[in-house]
Order: sequence, then C-alpha cells, then structure tokens
Amino acid sequence: MPMPMNTAPRARSAPTEAAPVAVADHWIEQPHGRLFARSWTPRHGAGGNPFVLLHDSLGCVELWRAFPAQLAAATGRRVVAYDRLGFGRSQPCGAMPALDFVAQEAHTGFAALRAQLGIDGFVVLGHSVGGGMAVHVAAAYPQACEALVTESAQVFAEDRTLQGIAAARDQFADPEQFARLQRYHGERTAWVLQAWTGSWLSPAFAGWSLEPVLPTVRCPLLAIHGLLDEFGSEVHPKLLTTRCAGPARMALMADTGHLPHRERAAEVVAMIRAFIEAPPR
Repeated sequence: MPMPMNTAPRARSAPTEAAPVAVADHWIEQPHGRLFARSWTPRHGAGGNPFVLLHDSLGCVELWRAFPAQLAAATGRRVVAYDRLGFGRSQPCGAMPALDFVAQEAHTGFAALRAQLGIDGFVVLGHSVGGGMAVHVAAAYPQACEALVTESAQVFAEDRTLQGIAAARDQFADPEQFARLQRYHGERTAWVLQAWTGSWLSPAFAGWSLEPVLPTVRCPLLAIHGLLDEFGSEVHPKLLTTRCAGPARMALMADTGHLPHRERAAEVVAMIRAFIEAPPR
C-alpha cells in the first residue's frame, strides 16, 4: 500500500457516533524506514499514561483487532500500537533481524514512536516476542515506564517454543495459509515468516535469554500466560515474576492458548484494568 507523504495523524471515522474511542493513524519517521502506528483515545478524555502495544512475530496493528479499543474504553487511557519495520503497513526491511533484535526494538522503533507522538510516561504491553521487547523497554526507560504487561512472552528459546515454530513454518507452506497472512503483510509476508522462523530456529539464537535483563526491571509487572500455549510453558511467566526486581503478579489462564487477548478478551481486559488500578506492591 502506498504511504502518504504527510506524517500527521489521520483521523479515522468511527463505526458509529456512540463509539467510545476515537481512532487516528500516524506515520513515524526513523532512520531505517517509516513505521505505521494507530492510536485509540477515549472520547470522554484519556487519563493516566497511555498503553503502548508491541506485537508478536507475525503480528501488526490490524491483528490486534478489537483489543486496543476495548482496552482504551475499559481503562480510560489512550492506547497506541505500531507495526515494526517490515511488518504490516510499515516500510519493508531488506535485512534479516540481527541476533539482538529483541533488545534493540526499545532503542529503534519504540524510541521513535515515543519521541514523535510525545509520549512521556507509559504502560508497555507486549505479546509473545513483543513481550520480550516490552521487558527491554521497561529496563531502558525506568523513570517513564509506569508498568509492564507481558502476554505469552518467552524468556528463552524453550524446546516447546522451537517445536511450535517449526510446526507453524510447515503450516505456512500451505498456499492458503500463506495467503491469509498476506492479507496483513502484503509483499512483506515471505520476509515476515523468514524473520520469525529463521531467527528463532537458527543455532546462533539458541543461547538467547531475557534473564540478564530481568533484574533491572523495577516497575510493577503483570505476566499473562495461557496454560495451553503452544509456544511456551508456564516456566516463562514464573521466571518473569520471580526474576524481575519489581512487584509482580502472574495470571495463568486455563483452557487458553497463545492469544489470550483474542481467546478471552473480556477477561484479559478486566485483568489489566484491575492491575493498573491496584498494582502489586
């Protein structure tokens, strides 16, 4: 999709006049290419620091679906999500991710978004690998990060994680499955798949871990994890909540897989709202 030259927010029409949030699109400039972002703002005014959402390895703004609007309406806070470079509507990325791509997002795409949208304090929420990126964001900006929410995040390359990725790689060899993903990533789709499977299944990535950075995270943490998550066992939220230095709360969700915010959206939104209103001490 062609990208407009104007980088100012572009208002989007609400589905109905009664929609509880106003939606706007933004274009974020950064040295390696333009990023697409979207914000959801409660119509009766936003209070408190905004949420910033970091998507998973195959994700993008559109694949958050109704969750950001639901979260904004329930919490009364602005919610912002963006497509990382190479994903969704952001500009393509020619190179494969570097081995430290999880850590670097805090200083590249996230930093550019924060600067250009004038975000001072924030709550960072990341899904899957976006959860690992959110951990690094919380560590990099300790004075600004009010709280951290991880959902289905991995702390290291567990066998279960790698097996799930290998199975997904085989699944997307089916042209029909590839086409479904292509609706969201267009010409970037093959790159998106290779960036995910090629990075995680590489022997060079086997030693990757969040453990060294966890003790530097001091803000309140909510770690959400489905007990049927095909990409990681409950060892990950347990490590997050025991190794981070700040107060932490773990939420293990029965009968839930890798996408709690879509599988059990109302419960996840209520859980996050309760966490923000009364964080652990």
